[in-house]
Amino acid sequence: MGYVNKVILIGNLGRDPEIRQLPSGQNVASFTLATTENYTNKAGEKVKQTEWHRISAFGRLADIAGKYLHKGKQVYIEGKLRTRQWEDNNNQKRSTTEIVALTIQLLGQAGAGASVQEEYTEPVSEPVINGEPDKGPDDDVPF
Repeated sequence: MGYVNKVILIGNLGRDPEIRQLPSGQNVASFTLATTENYTNKAGEKVKQTEWHRISAFGRLADIAGKYLHKGKQVYIEGKLRTRQWEDNNNQKRSTTEIVALTIQLLGQAGAGASVQEEYTEPVSEPVINGEPDKGPDDDVPF
C-alpha cells in the first residue's frame, strides 16, 4: 500500500520570495501564500477567514519563483507537507510545517499583466542525514 502526501493551494503571495543558498549550493526560495475562505456563520454574518501557508521551493524551481513571483500575485502551488525541527539560540526545540512546492503555476486575469500561464515542475532532492539519504519512517507500522 502506498502513501499520499499532496497539497494543492491557490492563493496570493504575502511577500516576495526570499532566495537563500544551502550549504550544498542548491537555491531555496521561501515565501508565504494566503488562501481565503468566505462563509456565512450561524448568526447570518459574512465571515472572511484567511490561512497563511509557508512555502519552500528548491533548485531550478526556486530560481523561477525568485524571478516570476511577487507579493500579491495569484498562484497555484502543488507540493507536499514537510515538518522541520531545530533548536533555537535559547536551546528551545522549535518546529514548523511547510509546503515543499513541486509545481508552481502563475495565475491571473487577462489584461492584469499575468495572462500567460506557465507551469514548472521540479523534483525535490531528498534530505540527507549523516551522509545517508533519509529513507523516511520504518516500514514496520503496527497496523
